[in-house]
Amino acid sequence: MRTTRWVVRSVLVMALAAMIPLAFAAKNVTVKGSDTMIVLSQKWAEVYMQKNPGAAIQVTGGGSGVGIAALINGTTDIANASRKVKTSELDKAQKAGYYPEEFKVAMDSLAIVVNAANPIKELSLKQIMGIYTGRINNWNEVGGPNQSILRYCRESSSGTYTFLKENVLKNQDYAADCQTMPGTSAVANAVSKDPAGIGYGGAAYYTKQPGVKILPVKKDDKSPAVNPVKADGALDYEAAWNGTYPIWRYLYMYTGFKPSGDIKFFLDWILSPEGQKIVEEVGYIPLKQK
Repeated sequence: MRTTRWVVRSVLVMALAAMIPLAFAAKNVTVKGSDTMIVLSQKWAEVYMQKNPGAAIQVTGGGSGVGIAALINGTTDIANASRKVKTSELDKAQKAGYYPEEFKVAMDSLAIVVNAANPIKELSLKQIMGIYTGRINNWNEVGGPNQSILRYCRESSSGTYTFLKENVLKNQDYAADCQTMPGTSAVANAVSKDPAGIGYGGAAYYTKQPGVKILPVKKDDKSPAVNPVKADGALDYEAAWNGTYPIWRYLYMYTGFKPSGDIKFFLDWILSPEGQKIVEEVGYIPLKQK
């Protein structure tokens, strides 16, 4: 009789243990920020909710700065950012009682694109800096046709805007005539219709855009030009992992505190092999496995 009770008790304990992952699966998590990451985050949320009935994950965009501001004022659980949080933002967060935790969740090669009809074959980082700061204004200055350059850029709240400014323009200001676009897809659309246009953004957005051409980029005059996309149209993971493509970045998620409960379960799943597989499926670069 005692043996029977012990077996029944053991079975109940094991059954309850098996239910714990679902019981503690993320139920109400809000994610806000980077437009670069919105498609990826929506896919993560969709798959996660399918696997965890009852989970509710809400994803919205607005730009990295908008997401971090929402984290600071307590209106989102997770901020998506295609750049690192700024010192000024950390100061504001701490004054508001938050201590942001950073998570690298994927990688991204930032592509430089021109209209498909533009005969230009490559650009160096120095030439890209010259174009976007306004020191280079005609395509014939970089080996192209005698035609004025029309610059397209992202809005200042965008992490992509900030990343290019800090890492390629070396914190110099964008040219005053740079046309501000509300998202990377808008940049792609503008450049695809403009033979004189140039734009930038996450390479994944441009791989299936027939009207634009992704340019190989050189670190300097002595370096080979490297394309972030392979000949078959797939992203070149190795070029980002080893840094031979010079304009790559991490994509981040920030929480206001060390995550626990619902938020931690969702983040742990994103960083798992299953979550990183979705990074590949959506068209971004998964974290390199150690």
